[in-house]
Amino acid sequence: MRLGTQLAAQAETRSLDLGDVGAILRLILTVTVAVELVVGVGLMLRLHYSYGEAWPRAAWDGLFHAVSAFNNAGFSTYSSSLIGFQTDVLVLGPVMLAIALGGIGFPVLHELRREPGNWPRWSVHTKITLLGTALLLVGGALAIGAYEWNNPATFGAMSSDGRVLNAVFHSVGARTAGFNAVDMAALRPETLAVHYVLMFIGGGSAGTAGGIKVTTFFLLGFVVWAEVRGARETSAFRRTIPHAAQRQALTVVLLGVGVIAIATLALMTLTDHPLVVVLFEAISAFATVGLSTGITAGLPPAGHGILIVLMFIGRVGTVTVATALALRARNVPYRYPEERPIVG
Repeated sequence: MRLGTQLAAQAETRSLDLGDVGAILRLILTVTVAVELVVGVGLMLRLHYSYGEAWPRAAWDGLFHAVSAFNNAGFSTYSSSLIGFQTDVLVLGPVMLAIALGGIGFPVLHELRREPGNWPRWSVHTKITLLGTALLLVGGALAIGAYEWNNPATFGAMSSDGRVLNAVFHSVGARTAGFNAVDMAALRPETLAVHYVLMFIGGGSAGTAGGIKVTTFFLLGFVVWAEVRGARETSAFRRTIPHAAQRQALTVVLLGVGVIAIATLALMTLTDHPLVVVLFEAISAFATVGLSTGITAGLPPAGHGILIVLMFIGRVGTVTVATALALRARNVPYRYPEERPIVG
């Protein structure tokens, strides 16, 4: 590839090294085809032998859900999403695997393939992504399971294994995948609040997930921790985080919060729905999740327009802002006198 093409691909894939661009692009093609084929075939066999679907229909449904899951789209050929398979680990399991592999980010997959199991050699980006993903997965599953365990409209009628499976599935799916195995409108308000957090954070950078991204969120966590400790510099895994990266993360988060707040107020002005569900729809659209409590179809045309704009901004806007901030860094031959305002 020519240098200009490599630079464009580097910006799109968030490659940490220009020399990795070609390898990551090859990895994207290989992993995408392999995961979607394996998961698609697995789902096809399950749908045919266990649910009686004819081979052509089973092949279509299996491949469709494999592609939808890996690309974190959340589209389903079933009108009730995956509610009909809510206790089937051989359906929900492959879907979760595809969601996780697509959403973790291709630079992370590239590094895991290049340095398998070599934690000390992994980059800070990979370490933050993997650790943050694990914390969100476990924390989200525990919170969702705790709130919905005895809810008769969702987990309450399931076996213990089914409840655990669905808690994990919705913890994975809430972070931009969009599949659901229970009626989202029946979730408790506390569970919806857990979804707010998971959806807003999203998945890994340079993957198929949306949201502000795991590294962005946890980078700000390291900034807060450094401030609490009184440290002069922000560090993670014995590496100093540049001030420019900290500002970029803060900008992405604040822009995201601002856009969601404005959209939520606009939707509440147009409808009579309560804040808890309107905010859910707004965050879901911004993070390109696709989950809904059921009010989307009944929104006025202006409401649909707001959600469309949210989806566009969420998928393109924050990425564009972060890239623009990284590319427009410039040195100036002067510096203004320093003056510290009162904070707090």
